[in-house]
Amino acid sequence: MTEPPPQTAPDTVDLDGRTFVGVSNADDGDVGSDTVFAYRQEDDLVWAEYAGGAVRRGFLVGTRTGDGLSFRYSHLDSAGETAGGACTSRIEVLGDGRVRLHETWAWESRAGTGRSVVEELGRRS
Repeated sequence: MTEPPPQTAPDTVDLDGRTFVGVSNADDGDVGSDTVFAYRQEDDLVWAEYAGGAVRRGFLVGTRTGDGLSFRYSHLDSAGETAGGACTSRIEVLGDGRVRLHETWAWESRAGTGRSVVEELGRRS
C-alpha cells in the first residue's frame, strides 16, 4: 500500500519554481485554462511571468505573509490592450502535494472584480 505524501502546511510552502495554470475564473477575468504562470519566491518577495489564452504576456509582483499573497498584476491581452489590477491569494496544499491558489482580484485599469483559482501543474518526484 502506498503512503500518501506528508502534508505540508500552506504557510511553509516555497512557491519558487512552481508552475500554475488557471482552472476557474470570473467572467470579467482574462486568465483561463491556457494561461500558465511561472512563480518565483525569495523570502517574502513573490513574482511571476504568465502567458497563454487571452494573455499575450503578463507579470505580477508582490509579497507573501504566511499562506497569503498580495500583489499587483499587469498584462497585454490578445487584443493588444494593457490591463492591470490587484490580487490577494490564499495558498492551499492539495493531498498530492501540489499547490492551489484561491484568488480575489480587482481590475484597476477597467471595471470588474472576481475570484479565480490557479493550480500547480503536476510535479515530478
